[in-house]
Formats: sequence, C-alpha cells, structure tokens
Amino acid sequence: MTRQKTLGRAKKASEESREIQSHINEQDEKQGTSRGGRKKHGPVQAGQRRYPDELDETQLAKPGRERDLETAPMFEAPAYKGSEKLAGMVALITGGDSGIGRAVAVLYAREGADVAISYLDEHGDARKTREAVEKEGARCILLPGDVTDRATCEDAVKKTIDAFGALDVVVANAAFQEHAFDIADITDDHFDRTMKTNLYGLFYLTRAAIPHMRPGSSIIMSGSITGIDGSKDLLDYSMTKGGIHAFARALSAHVLPRGIRVNAIAPGPVWTPLNPADRPAEEVRKFGQGTPMKRAAQPEEIAPAYVFFAAPSCASYITGELLPIIGGYE
Repeated sequence: MTRQKTLGRAKKASEESREIQSHINEQDEKQGTSRGGRKKHGPVQAGQRRYPDELDETQLAKPGRERDLETAPMFEAPAYKGSEKLAGMVALITGGDSGIGRAVAVLYAREGADVAISYLDEHGDARKTREAVEKEGARCILLPGDVTDRATCEDAVKKTIDAFGALDVVVANAAFQEHAFDIADITDDHFDRTMKTNLYGLFYLTRAAIPHMRPGSSIIMSGSITGIDGSKDLLDYSMTKGGIHAFARALSAHVLPRGIRVNAIAPGPVWTPLNPADRPAEEVRKFGQGTPMKRAAQPEEIAPAYVFFAAPSCASYITGELLPIIGGYE
C-alpha cells in the first residue's frame, strides 16, 4: 500500500471517529448529561411489588426494634412460592427476630423447614417472626440471649436439637454496628462489642453446631459489602465483616470432608433496624440512595439467596463462596 493510500485511510478513519463523537455529543446534550456521562435515573423498581424510595427519618435506640419503624421492612415475599427445597430440615438463625433474619425464617418455613430464632431481647419482634413462621405451617422456637456468650450459643444449638431432633442449616446473622467519624471515638467497649458480636458469636455458634450437622447441611454467614470495599465510618464493623468472609472460606475447606457446605452473603444497604439504630435520623431517610438502584434493598429481596445456599437441590456443589448483593455496579 502506498504512503498516500495509508494517509488517506487514516484521514477517513479520523473523520468517521469525529462523526461518531459528534453523534454521541448530540445524544448527551438531548439527555442532559455531559459527554461520557449517563442519563440519570430515579430509584429502580425491578421486583414484583414496589419498594420504598425514601425511608423513615428516625434513629432507633439499640438494639433496634422493627416494630418502631414507621416504614416497616418488607419480609413476606408474597410472590415467592415454596417448593419443599428444605422439607424436613431444621434451621437455626441468629438475629432472626427482624430484618434479613426474619425474612429468611419465613422463606425457610415456606420451603418446609422448622426454625429456631436466636435474638438478643427484642421479644415483640421475635414473637411476630414466630407467628409468621407458624403461618407457613412450620414449627418455631424462640431463643433469647447474647451470642457474645459462649454458653448462650451452645445452649441455642442444644435447645434446637432438643426441640426438633436435628440441625441442618445454621444462619449466622446477628450483628452489631455503630459508626464513628473519628477512630479516636471508638472506645474499647465499642470495639469489643463489635468484635464479640460479629466474630466471637459466629465462632462459638459454628463450633457448637458442626459436631451435630450431617452431610448435606450448610452454614451461611451474613457478611457485608463493607467487608469488601471497607467503610471509612465503620472501621471496626468493616474489619469484622472482612473476617467473616475469610472465615467462611477457611471453614468451608475445614468441614468439606463432613459434607457440610459454608458460604457467605455480602449485602449492601438493606432496610432493617440495624442502620436506623446506628445513623443520625437525617441520614437514615436517604439510606441506600447511593447504590446504583438508588434505594436500599428490602429483606425479602435478600432472603432468597439464603434459600439458594441452604438447599441441597440448588447448591450441593457450592461452598466457600461469597455472594455480594449490592444493587448493581456502575
């Protein structure tokens, strides 16, 4: 090819590139976005019912009671139809009185499992969860107590087995979260409560449960996107959630010869009492609006993932995995 032809083709390519650029610039201008930007959108509704765009402007006293929220977290998942994925199984769920734990308990019951609910002292919330589980035709027991205490975790395992004769699924979901805008504001007591609730409790629970779990059983841990990306205002919480992710992967290898699977789920912002019992009221109202979906998830949108990991029919070859559920990527 001659130099003249080569230069001619290069010039033509440049002209075509500018035409493409000009077209996109025109479209950007029409849509009100800068070149290279994206058209802005509001909260995304991709489910079978509408979820709230804005939330309560309130702060709950810890540990946070779901009944005190004006905008009640949505846990019933009416569009979800059970198909006996967990028929004849028994599940123990920590932090099961509200939020994600409650939604998981309901779907587990809908899939045929009996459920033990471990919680701190939110007795009214726990009773409502039990009513919802029993409405699905499953049995349910309530186990109040602090998971930071080893004996409490061991007792929860024992009472579950005494009540139902087995233990097939452990959902380690209990958590403590409290923000701090300066690391100097995190007292030793604050740090200890986060570590002991989120890590000690999980370790005590799984150590007590594993000897009683049979092949086909599973352990599911509630991690967090903060354990992947970190959060500058949740230093200790992020540390524990990263630890949970690592522990899930390590434990999965440790118990694999027993036929027990271990996985973790890392949600982004979910509307539960955890965050209204942490953040200032004015921040709670816009909770989750920074996600690609421009809203927080509702518990019933997260719970099916816990069914997936628990059900041998769905996840018999899946262990040591971390599933982020964060409302998309940008």
